[in-house]
Amino acid sequence: MKKLTIGLVSLATVFTLAACSNDNSEVVVETNAGDITKEEFYEELKDRYGAQVLEEMVMTKVLEGKYEVTDEDVESEIEFMKDTYGDSYDLIVQQNFGDEESLRQLIRTSLLREQAALEDVEITDEEIKERYERSKYEFDAQHILVEDLETAEEVKQKLDDGEDFAELAKEYSVDSSAESGGDLGTFSAGKMVKEFEDAVYSMEPGDISDPVESEFGFHIIKVNDKREVEEDIGEFEDVKEELRRQLASEKVDMAKLQEKIDQMVQEADINIKIKEFKDLFTADQAQG
Repeated sequence: MKKLTIGLVSLATVFTLAACSNDNSEVVVETNAGDITKEEFYEELKDRYGAQVLEEMVMTKVLEGKYEVTDEDVESEIEFMKDTYGDSYDLIVQQNFGDEESLRQLIRTSLLREQAALEDVEITDEEIKERYERSKYEFDAQHILVEDLETAEEVKQKLDDGEDFAELAKEYSVDSSAESGGDLGTFSAGKMVKEFEDAVYSMEPGDISDPVESEFGFHIIKVNDKREVEEDIGEFEDVKEELRRQLASEKVDMAKLQEKIDQMVQEADINIKIKEFKDLFTADQAQG
């Protein structure tokens, strides 16, 4: 649910409240130096953030025309956050979202975007089952990341000759973990790129991999520990849909998703009544 700018959504809430008021002369702040009316507040928000907020609101409205997010869907996400953060929930909401209503709007918009994304992604039952089985274990590992296969094979040969993994990581690795000897700490399924994860889940403690290519370069991986996770991951049927969402979100091409949403907005026959923003989407389309 981190697909929108949190501050922007909070501003959208305030912006909407101000714009919908029938009495914009109502005083919203009183001070010894003078009062601030809803009209003044609205104009200030419009000048500072109006274009961004309006774009976000239009996008949400367009998505609502094609996809459905129920109050129950939003409440489910809220409950998940409450379970996750416990007693810290209220403070986290206040610091990051302003209030729970702003959070709910963010969740609703994010779920709409998720629906738009997931309808173009196919996840097989075999993939879900594999993720479930992998979720039962966690690993402690190190790696050495280099830019080309030749260097990776050179490093692997030195490891085969008995040289120290951590020292070679400090010497060769281009990853930020190099200073700590390539230490990656503890991780479980879904935390690493697919090629890296596939290699790790085929290894046992003490194993050192051959070069593994990913979008980041070539990895030499050392598994230090493999153990069952402490928390109960639940029965397969109970977590199947959540695992499907996880896998799908990992496959989403965010650039293509934005292109898809932009196209939906272009086809929405938008007529903006606020003169300052009348050509907002026309300008965007011309730039695109």
